[in-house]
Amino acid sequence: MVDVTRVMESLAEQGVTVLFKTDAERMRDGTKPWTFVASGAPFRDDLLVRTDAVSVEACLEVCLPRLREYGLVIPD
Repeated sequence: MVDVTRVMESLAEQGVTVLFKTDAERMRDGTKPWTFVASGAPFRDDLLVRTDAVSVEACLEVCLPRLREYGLVIPD
């Protein structure tokens, strides 16, 4: 299991701002209520790494590999 706090702290130390949120309306509708957004200094041209998913884990499965592609160090 991924330690979300550790991942977020590591990204912040590398200049990345991370936002996790859950949307009550989408939760009631059963449609991808979780959102992950990462932005900040390591990205050029105001690039974001973002996804909407059914769970925190699903967000991480999509976004962590993309963040690694940008050269960021993500703890296991």
